[in-house]
Amino acid sequence: MKKYKKEDIEIVWNSDKCTHAGFCARQLSKVFKPKERPWIQPENATRQEIIDQVKKCPSGALSIQKSK
Repeated sequence: MKKYKKEDIEIVWNSDKCTHAGFCARQLSKVFKPKERPWIQPENATRQEIIDQVKKCPSGALSIQKSK
């Protein structure tokens, strides 16, 4: 599992669950860039844009949790 911080949240990516459907990359390509490293670049969108997109992940590989 990898985590990417944005303000008071963390985007959590569980690669074991990911089906690589590509919804994140197609719908919010300024953040989710599979050909780049790091592939999640939360600085490129608002907190709310990221939360809204993560909710659409069909496999549940992406999730949001509060930062510590």
